[in-house]
Amino acid sequence: MWIKRVDEKRTAVRPVQYNSACLVVILSFAVFSFAMAGEETPKTGEQLSLGRCIEIALAQHPSIMSSRYTVRTKEAQLGQAKAPYYPKVDTQASFNRYFVEKNTYDPYFPVGLHNESIGSASMSQTIYDFGKTPMDVKTKEFNVESSRFDLEDVTTTVVSNLKTSYYGVLKAKRSRDVNQEIVGQYSEHLRQAKVLFEAGKKPKYDVTKAELDLSNARLDLITAENDLKVAWVRLYNAMGLNTAEQFTISDTLSFEEYGVTLEGALDRAYQNRPDLRSLAAQKSSAEASVDRAKRDFFPTISGNARYNFQGSQYPLGQVWNAGVSMNMNIFEGMLTRNKIEESLARTRSVEAQIEAKRLDVFLDVKQSYLNLLKAKETISNTEVQIRQATENLELANLRYSSGLADPLEVTDATVGYSKAKLANINALYDYKTAQANIERAMGNR
Repeated sequence: MWIKRVDEKRTAVRPVQYNSACLVVILSFAVFSFAMAGEETPKTGEQLSLGRCIEIALAQHPSIMSSRYTVRTKEAQLGQAKAPYYPKVDTQASFNRYFVEKNTYDPYFPVGLHNESIGSASMSQTIYDFGKTPMDVKTKEFNVESSRFDLEDVTTTVVSNLKTSYYGVLKAKRSRDVNQEIVGQYSEHLRQAKVLFEAGKKPKYDVTKAELDLSNARLDLITAENDLKVAWVRLYNAMGLNTAEQFTISDTLSFEEYGVTLEGALDRAYQNRPDLRSLAAQKSSAEASVDRAKRDFFPTISGNARYNFQGSQYPLGQVWNAGVSMNMNIFEGMLTRNKIEESLARTRSVEAQIEAKRLDVFLDVKQSYLNLLKAKETISNTEVQIRQATENLELANLRYSSGLADPLEVTDATVGYSKAKLANINALYDYKTAQANIERAMGNR
């Protein structure tokens, strides 16, 4: 009867204290995170560099925050694994009221009504468990290491996506500007066509053709402006922002050769990729768990001490005891053996994941490297095309204003100029994104 009441009291009090402590920690971290997020929120009209955008994403992107909490979870589990290194201290107290109607077996319980008060303090300490606790700690340490590499992997991915979105805004902005320029070109061509028509040098067809070209160019401009708005939304999302504020960014969409070789990139990727290093830590954890499971075949030796106050009258009786105990499972339905098999299978699974990840790393690096080379060659080619298309457009406009060319020649020259400019912008964007991808593939931010 007394044992049941004491257990109920213990289970009622401890979770409340534990939950209160957890709530304080969570609220404190939430306030800290909110304060940090507030410091990193950009101001309206602020010009954001790529580095500034990365700072904002690192401070408040939800994926990074989630991974940080995962690391804290693993660190807390490591702390739990170390608990057996310290003594366990418990206190108990109870008050019971008894009414004995008949007693034929215990002279200490008289017939009638009486009270009983109990208070006790106990301490237990694991003396030796044949390496179970150290192996638990070692396993959890590898889990913490793995979670930190996972955090770095998530961070690398977020930064890579942010770079792509950042350059996406620059690409969309430049494309919009090209379309605005083309609208201006067609507007000027329409003005010339009207002047020549009114002077009787050109037919009405030239005017209607110029009006049609201008209308099509304006439609392309509408599309380009919408693409720019979408690119801004993607950049906000990549930074972890949910805002309608307007910012500007620094235009860094220019060619700067990125010096890297395929062999060097692969070596750095195999050494630095956080997802590979996370799997390596998981393998070490699985191997440690195999050793830990084997330790269950051995006993656990513990020491304990207890001081007890008990009685129906004050002052209460006092008693204390101390001793050493050994606990060892003789048979538990092959539980330990199956734990060993489980850990071995998990180790083999992680080894296979490592090999699969190495194949993915090779593909990522090789593909990004080839895209980098392609974009570099494309940039050189489009720069030549821009010079040729600019000269061709100037000649076509000059010939048309002199009455020597028809409107189709001007249209073709304008379309060629537009394509050359847009192709150059796309090539610069492809080069920058290929650079960001190969940096991510190598495990760099």
